[in-house]
Amino acid sequence: MDEKEKLKGITGFEEQQTVGLSPWMLSLLDELGSERKSPHWTYSFEDISLELIEGTQSLWIVTRFPGGGEIAFRAAYCPDGRLEIDQIQQTDTGIDVEISSTVGGFRVQVEFPHTGRAMLHCKTVLNPVAPLLIPFWPRDLIPLGREENLPASEGVIYAKQVGPRSGIVYFSLTRPRGGSVLYFQNLTSINEYCKQTETSLADTVGGEWPELGFALPTTTEKPIAADRDLVISDVYMVLDSHVPKDDLEMAPQFLDMLAQVFLALPRNETEYVHWPQIAEKSLRDLENEKCATQVRGRRYLNAYVADYDNPPESMVQLTALLPLLEYAEWSGEEIPLNDELLGGLPNFYDKDAQVLGRWMAAEKNKLDGSEPQKKPEAMDSWYLYHSLLNVSRLAIHGDKTAQKLFIDSLDYAIKVAHHFDYHWPVFYNMYTLEVQVPETKEGAGGETDVAGVYAHVMLQAYQLTKEERYLEEAKKAARTLKGLGFNLFYQANITLFGAGALLRLWKETGDEYFLQQSFVNLANTFNHMWLWECNYGYAEHYRTFFALFPLKDAPYTAVYEELEGFAAFHDYFMHYSGEMPEWLRVLVPEFLRNMLYKASFYYPPNLPKEVMTENPKTGELDPKLWIPVEDIYDGYELAGQVGQEVYGAGLPFGIIPRHYWRVPEKNFMIYVDYPITEFSTVHEGKAMFRVLGDPRFYCRLRIMPSGRGKLPNIEVITERDESTETLQPRETTEGHLEYDLYGDRTVIVQWNVSERKRANGKNNKNGRKGNKQ
Repeated sequence: MDEKEKLKGITGFEEQQTVGLSPWMLSLLDELGSERKSPHWTYSFEDISLELIEGTQSLWIVTRFPGGGEIAFRAAYCPDGRLEIDQIQQTDTGIDVEISSTVGGFRVQVEFPHTGRAMLHCKTVLNPVAPLLIPFWPRDLIPLGREENLPASEGVIYAKQVGPRSGIVYFSLTRPRGGSVLYFQNLTSINEYCKQTETSLADTVGGEWPELGFALPTTTEKPIAADRDLVISDVYMVLDSHVPKDDLEMAPQFLDMLAQVFLALPRNETEYVHWPQIAEKSLRDLENEKCATQVRGRRYLNAYVADYDNPPESMVQLTALLPLLEYAEWSGEEIPLNDELLGGLPNFYDKDAQVLGRWMAAEKNKLDGSEPQKKPEAMDSWYLYHSLLNVSRLAIHGDKTAQKLFIDSLDYAIKVAHHFDYHWPVFYNMYTLEVQVPETKEGAGGETDVAGVYAHVMLQAYQLTKEERYLEEAKKAARTLKGLGFNLFYQANITLFGAGALLRLWKETGDEYFLQQSFVNLANTFNHMWLWECNYGYAEHYRTFFALFPLKDAPYTAVYEELEGFAAFHDYFMHYSGEMPEWLRVLVPEFLRNMLYKASFYYPPNLPKEVMTENPKTGELDPKLWIPVEDIYDGYELAGQVGQEVYGAGLPFGIIPRHYWRVPEKNFMIYVDYPITEFSTVHEGKAMFRVLGDPRFYCRLRIMPSGRGKLPNIEVITERDESTETLQPRETTEGHLEYDLYGDRTVIVQWNVSERKRANGKNNKNGRKGNKQ
């Protein structure tokens, strides 16, 4: 099978070829054609070679795959002038190249990170000779054709940056025979350029075949300063001679390449956020009259603060209720709101359709029809199964009312799936099943990831009833996801719920397809991450690194989808059995670690007033309430434009039971910002657990009093393989003890060690120390 035939296994990705040339592509023909200069420097990694070639206007790093295909990376560029290499210095990890040019001096640092994969890292610094405007800048990555016709290359682009997402292009060069490339522009390094020019890094990485990669955002009014070093590119490029034949091969390749980049990136440091305090404030503010509506003597949560124009919604109640119930179980605290929300759920059952609906059945005729979802008969495809999934969790937990609501809704849920043959539109009439909105946009399809969450609902039904028909439904739906590639993603939390369902199907059936397809779901999710820190404009006041975007075209991150994505990642990680792929150990714990800091900036009291809108689309924004805003943007957009999201208020209640572990008899808590398993306090004076993740990364372990008392004498010991280490604490201003804890090891927290040893008459012997691995 040739490379072109292989690509047919990935729906929506057609082979790209050159259809026209820009002037900047034509200049490449002179510099890299048959008259190209001899390389100044060469390097090889196994079967992939690289050459540094000086052109008239550009400095090129040309990569050659074993099959003969080449890609050219433009490491420096001098528009309408000349550049010249002054000096090349060898370093421990690569070379530094000094260049003089008409526009100023360049310093190009080339290195090859030791991650076990073929990877190029190239950082370019410009020192302009004068204040410099950038009205245009060419893209920096060109897949080449054969020497006699350099522009005539063919390949496929799987993914590229959308809005402010990660600065990636992931593609394969197929003719001439090449391989696959993940190009990652570390946009964090370009912040200073944006500050000086007042430009945005959204949609700066991508391009059309064959001119790909990064182009500096253009500026015709705000120049970059003269005589100052400025980073204008910081590229990591992972190379693989293999071209995936279908999306089941594509997904693990993409995830592995992304993890290799992550291993090489500078670590994004976080700060501790005391989520128990945010939980107390959130519980208090959920009682605020702006957060709820009284209907027939019962309280229902609004979707947004002061949103009185719309009737109550089932998803809103359930999305707040599930984390609140988890928190109540963790804390032992009675939360009256939980009983109110549980008691109101039957009022969302639509007797005409015989299913749990979106809107409160007796109130939905008050909808004004101003948007597709604000029509009484309209059903958003994901919404139906999302509410049923949450009700099923209550049912499995033993709630009799939820069991009845769930079981009574299943026939309708299956009828809809069969009617649309497991390929759902965006909106349909819930009574006639007539399609109201077929696609997100022309040619893009409907809600492409719903089959996964439907499979999850069916597996919940199977767990509750043990009826085989539900398992068969889950398997049928899951198989319809094959071939969608990066077109699978519609909504982040729904895609991740699907990943969890696929993992469960693999464990239930042993069929490897389901595991591989779960990787496709995860690849789609990581393709919609914000893997850079935006630090210009309003974003100086909040954090963006490793944020998750809610929808495939959304220009902002959203608290509700991030919370449910956070919980779904936890669930996937905890239910995975067997040896984890390296990328899974690296990426998921790091997402969780960053989320625990970054998510605190959704709260208005943590933001300056000037970064938030005063006129949200729905309701009002009260900067004093500990209710999160829905939306955070690139640094030139105000936060909270959609509204202050009451259904995102479950954030702290979802976080705390997963990252805080109580030792009630000693009145203290253990916090870890990586996932852990096997937490136990059965041994006197000890808490034991296993921290997951990759041993090359450390996380934060913090021990703190639960009340006003002091901590006992604490000792923390870690064990991995034959190595034991006693960790040294840092005492914080709050009186907490904090430790750096590396992943993938057993942890023992001991208290009052000296007193117990004296009581037992034993000598104190510390375990031998071992190196962090």
